[in-house]
Amino acid sequence: MQIRQPIRNIQDFLLSTYFADGLRITMGVLLPSLILAQFGMLKYGMTLSLGALCVSIVDSPGPMVHRRNAMLVTTVLIFVFSILTGLTNKSDYFVAFLLAVSSFVFSMFYIYGIRAASVGTAVLLIIVLSIDDLRPWQEVIQHAFMVLIGSLWYTGLSYFFYRLRPFRLVQQSLSDSIFEVAEFLREKAKFYHHNTNYDKTYAELLQLQVSVHEKQDAVRELLFRTREIVRDSSPEGRFLLLVFVDMVDLFEQVMSTYYNYQQLHEQFDQAGILKDYEMAIKRISYALDDIAFALKSGGKPVLSKRLLIEIERLKIKINDLEKNNKNQQYNTLGIIALKNIEVNIENILARVKTIYSYFKVRTSKDIRQAEVDTEKFIKRQKFDFKLFTENLTYSSSTFRHSLRVTVVMLLGFVVAEMLNFSHSYWILLTILVISKPGFSLTKERNYQRLIGTTVGAFVGMGVLTYIDDRHTLFFILLICMIGSYSFQRKNYVVSVLFMTPYILILFDFLGMGSIALARERIYDTFIGSGIALLASYSLFPTWEHEKLKEAMVSIIRANKAYYEQVAKLYFEKNYNRTDYKLARKEVYVSTANLASLFQRMFSEPKSKQLFIKEVHQFTTLNHLLSSYIATLSLYNKEHAFTFESFDALKPMSNNTDYLFDMAIENLEHNKGTLDNVPLIRMADTGYKINQGQDLVPEQFDLIQKVAYDIYKLTFKIKI
Repeated sequence: MQIRQPIRNIQDFLLSTYFADGLRITMGVLLPSLILAQFGMLKYGMTLSLGALCVSIVDSPGPMVHRRNAMLVTTVLIFVFSILTGLTNKSDYFVAFLLAVSSFVFSMFYIYGIRAASVGTAVLLIIVLSIDDLRPWQEVIQHAFMVLIGSLWYTGLSYFFYRLRPFRLVQQSLSDSIFEVAEFLREKAKFYHHNTNYDKTYAELLQLQVSVHEKQDAVRELLFRTREIVRDSSPEGRFLLLVFVDMVDLFEQVMSTYYNYQQLHEQFDQAGILKDYEMAIKRISYALDDIAFALKSGGKPVLSKRLLIEIERLKIKINDLEKNNKNQQYNTLGIIALKNIEVNIENILARVKTIYSYFKVRTSKDIRQAEVDTEKFIKRQKFDFKLFTENLTYSSSTFRHSLRVTVVMLLGFVVAEMLNFSHSYWILLTILVISKPGFSLTKERNYQRLIGTTVGAFVGMGVLTYIDDRHTLFFILLICMIGSYSFQRKNYVVSVLFMTPYILILFDFLGMGSIALARERIYDTFIGSGIALLASYSLFPTWEHEKLKEAMVSIIRANKAYYEQVAKLYFEKNYNRTDYKLARKEVYVSTANLASLFQRMFSEPKSKQLFIKEVHQFTTLNHLLSSYIATLSLYNKEHAFTFESFDALKPMSNNTDYLFDMAIENLEHNKGTLDNVPLIRMADTGYKINQGQDLVPEQFDLIQKVAYDIYKLTFKIKI
């Protein structure tokens, strides 16, 4: 078994978007202070760094036009609110009013998406950090202008790095998405392992599917909104688009292999052939790892000869097993299943080889253009005021979240003023970063913040106690800054663990460092965490089961649309490939939404975990359904079946559509009686099946049966 070397893991990280972000933010935040400190103007440098830090919050991966616009909007807003806070912070009442209004309005930005929400977070950050900063009005204006210059400095730096290597972010994001598909394959290979835990493996697969979708969606946004790729059509742009399109198709192929693995083990464990399937699948996943690494490093992957030998060995073994089955030791259907899986593995390998071949012509102007209608795959976010006013209702989870943040920020402000700590704004900062729209997300972020802060504080105290050399301390500060900003999207616990020593060392450089400071940071974090968590449970709470019906209806609709597109392959001559891909994308989106929602429900109190067993079954059946539909699609595209007509299967297909509609109706209207919807049997269709050509009718039948099971299950879930 191949083990990914630790050196490769380190290289992967150093070439990733996470590390690139960490370096860029560290440079943007540190350089102004470092440069101006040489001229005895550290105070001004710190203010410039503050502006850069606030703007860096919205500079998350995405199309450069979105990042640039968000940074410019943030620059203007933090300039304005820096002045407003500076002019009103002499009165607790004025500050409380400004904090309340700002907390509500900027928390409502969640309705416009994650990047817009981060704009709100950046503005609230400058307000919180300015509350205790009392200055004459002339200095307030000067301070605000310094923040403005720092913001513009970081925006310019970010844009400069983008122009330097415009394809770099796409390469890194595409690499990450391919690695997730490789992880998905490795997890799927566990089904062929002896005595595997099927439920655990399936749960892991669902989580990985969510991750694959998120990564692919991020790449899609970047690819289809990057001008150099969509309009200029450079060789590198065409290459990246080709790799992405083929990887999405490859993932569909991986999704299509779903069998009764328990039965396969019962039949073939003695033969030992399933180990070969496990190894062959893992070898393909390692080949995908090599592709992912080559995208980041700029190298050319080489297809492993061991992989090709492994696949050939598998073909020979399955043929031998079939030849030596004269005594019917093994079930014929089981052998057919093994042969189908082997064919699918070969098809996946063929796609991997195709992707490898793209690297040979990566810089050639002759590299072909991928046929994809990019405009149809882009969702445009509207930033109109009407959407804001429409959400000013208690039924809106964003509205409730905004009310909750407003109350807890005010409560945190009152507590901070009463305790009169020297850095009481840490309480408000903790509340700000922990408060999320849902209880489960707030709870998770809470634990991460507490663990990271506590461990980080002890590390920071140890560093300051035993290290006196300023150069060594500065080097540790630099490492902690890069670590904190590199891990803020990858692993929040690690990010906070680095952040706390970095803050303590920074205060030490400013002549304010002490053990008492670390102790105060821990106290403030625990106070802020406690307030935020209690509020998320008791104050205008938002529970995951409130979104359950919408998510379940959405996934059935998506699978129905996907099925209808695949059915057109068999029943209609005119076929639109773009509509098919859009339907497939929606299945991935809705599956990821439901799976992540279901996972978050487990973090909530038991009383709020409604229909856990049924929802798990529903999620499983829909995953199975989309796998079967993908298989049906592949039968048409990649198997040489010759049929005169599939019209006899139309009644079965129409009945499946009817079952989808009835399931949706049950969920939307909570119907209490189970209608007697008959299944259309193969024999009823009058369809004549020739030997070896029964795969397509069987697949239509399997999809109908799963649709029927989903339909029956919808009667048990009353939301």
